[in-house]
Amino acid sequence: MSSVRTDKEASTTLDDALKPTSRAVDGDAVVRALKPVTDGAPEAETTDGFHLVIDALKLNDIDTIFGLPGIPITDLTRMAQAEGMRVISFRHEQHAGNAAAAAGFLTQKPGICLTVSAPGFLNGLTALANATTNCFPMILISGSSEREIVDLQQGDYEEMDQLAIAKPLCKAAFRVLHAQDIGVGIARAIRSALSGRPGGVYLDLPAKLFAQTMDAAKGKASLIKVVDPAPRQIPAPDAVKRALDLLKGAKKPLILLGKGAAYAQADADIRALVEKTGIPYLPMSMAKGLLPDTHAQSAAAARSYVLQEADVVLLIGARLNWLLSHGKGKTWAEDKGAKQFIQIDIAPTEIDSNVAIAAPVIGDIGSCVAALLGGIDAKWAKPPAEWTGAIAERKDKNLSKMAVTLAARPSPMNFHSALSVIRDQVKARPDAIVVNEGANTLDFARSIVDMYEPRKRLDVGTWGIMGIGMGFAVAAAVVTDKPVIAIEGDSAFGFSGMEVETICRYNLPICIIVFNNNGVYRGTDVNASGTADVAPTVFVKNARYDKLMEAFGGVGVNATTADELQKALTEAVASRRPTLINAVIDETAGTESGRITSLNPATAKKK
Repeated sequence: MSSVRTDKEASTTLDDALKPTSRAVDGDAVVRALKPVTDGAPEAETTDGFHLVIDALKLNDIDTIFGLPGIPITDLTRMAQAEGMRVISFRHEQHAGNAAAAAGFLTQKPGICLTVSAPGFLNGLTALANATTNCFPMILISGSSEREIVDLQQGDYEEMDQLAIAKPLCKAAFRVLHAQDIGVGIARAIRSALSGRPGGVYLDLPAKLFAQTMDAAKGKASLIKVVDPAPRQIPAPDAVKRALDLLKGAKKPLILLGKGAAYAQADADIRALVEKTGIPYLPMSMAKGLLPDTHAQSAAAARSYVLQEADVVLLIGARLNWLLSHGKGKTWAEDKGAKQFIQIDIAPTEIDSNVAIAAPVIGDIGSCVAALLGGIDAKWAKPPAEWTGAIAERKDKNLSKMAVTLAARPSPMNFHSALSVIRDQVKARPDAIVVNEGANTLDFARSIVDMYEPRKRLDVGTWGIMGIGMGFAVAAAVVTDKPVIAIEGDSAFGFSGMEVETICRYNLPICIIVFNNNGVYRGTDVNASGTADVAPTVFVKNARYDKLMEAFGGVGVNATTADELQKALTEAVASRRPTLINAVIDETAGTESGRITSLNPATAKKK
């Protein structure tokens, strides 16, 4: 075990150190308090809750914690670091939680976010809920007040029934009250986060749990190495046959890849399925790079056309939620006749959630894709040339039109000219990870910046929330050691901008590019009341976000032209130094709410 004590020390722990007032003392003070004068009797080895938590995580190959220290978990962060774990300390718990979620997506191991009680727990809760919605495996571990005080509502320090609050917002929630149950609690949290559809799990650790002691040998025996936490779920043969028969009969088939396909890490089989069938494919934003965006079968440049015209759609790791117009309406040309869907999903309850699914294939993505691939033989007829040719014609037309737009170099820059620079850099460094958030900055980047490798793009995902940028960027740099390019709208950056200090503190290879057009959507809105206040969507004009990075020792660059942006970005990626580029964008560029204007009731009504 990581730490040992004696039986006499253990008795002192129960009498003295577990008093509520003892929670705030540091680790050394606790150890000193637990060392009474001995009489030379043999000392049995013991361990405590702090080290049982650390050992349980390490036993399950978890080597990194994202969090923010404070009562009652400060000593846990110190001890974890001393025991060889990497502890990345943030300035706000929400960003630590976002980092844990992104780490889970990238590694297929639950990312760990550690927070203090009550307000710190609540700060992490947004990230936990977002992880659950996006199917990212994550465990939020929070210290908490003692049950007997919470239940009687006696007014403890940061008193809150955290377990009850977390339960509706995550896959599972557990509380550990006794040191001997720490191994079980962490094992259950890991298995819950990874099994079936991945997601967020809450683990509640009351303060006095950490100082509880037990026999070291029994403590070690109480820990659990989780075996096969995400077991394969093989699809039924008749379901596979049904899906293949439907694909064979399609005149205009389409494969739609979601971020679940990227998470599955079944890259080779997914590519083989696409190429052997010859079916055009459309990647959702975080599935970009499963096959290179420049692949001949990519239909991304003809997205609207293929969604409207396809007669059979195979969904791999994608859900028919709002991002796909729920599988109906104008996006899918519903008035031209119903489409038939094949859906691969590990959760049978997801089937028929919006429209009828003609051929559900239930199982893990790797097993399901492998089963479909096994049914593709030399006799397989590829899609009709009329379908693939029509897609290619529209792709060529749209790409040629886009190329002209991207080649322009207006002054000041617009979204296209700035993103064309980033596009070229990602092409030169396909191993770089792109993090992207904003409204227009997100929408334009999604269609302009090509990706070439899987799991190299992280963005706002299913909820479309702002504020994921710096947490995702930190996680990407920490768990991959690859260069990270964070493409941020100026509004989006404001949610997590203080984490540039975290980036500098750990000297991470992250280049942040803030698309600064002086406001939310645009910087041109006017206060209709005529008072001195600026419009709600307008920021300080000509702000210098680069100075924020310089304040913490990083590199700050103010780029007003595409050439300046190109030079700064190239140097940042090559140097691996924390860099922030303030990319000055025409404040008239951009549209209301990006490409989801229809969700803004007032704007939609005007149209």
